[in-house]
Amino acid sequence: MKNEMTLEFSALSENESFARVTVAAFVAQLDPTMDELTEVKTVVSEAVTNAIIHGYENNGEGKVYIHAELVDGSLHLVIKDKGVGIVNLDEARQPLFTTKPELERSGMGFTIMENFMDHVEIQTAPDQGTTVILTKHLSKNKALCN
Repeated sequence: MKNEMTLEFSALSENESFARVTVAAFVAQLDPTMDELTEVKTVVSEAVTNAIIHGYENNGEGKVYIHAELVDGSLHLVIKDKGVGIVNLDEARQPLFTTKPELERSGMGFTIMENFMDHVEIQTAPDQGTTVILTKHLSKNKALCN
């Protein structure tokens, strides 16, 4: 059985916690471990913050879109912006790389996503925005996913 939800919200930093908590509440119905829930919340936080700070250059304009699906014990997440896009994705995926060092950004967003999720795909183009596609198989349901 598939269950899904969609969120759309203004690209404002104060909405990052709203997105994180909303996705966590949605995933909770699969009874994830505390570690899994923390990982999901962290990944949502990283992706949404990237959209706001990098995608929309923290200008408060634009929308962030989240689509979440629960299918056979797995979480499938799509987090999207229609911002500036990423010019060099390979460079952006390197640990510690950031285009906003003045904002004390660690440059670990994509690395964290890759470590906490089972699958990460990034689609981006300059001036077209970025879409991050994430999948996590929850431990209590891993047997269903293999």
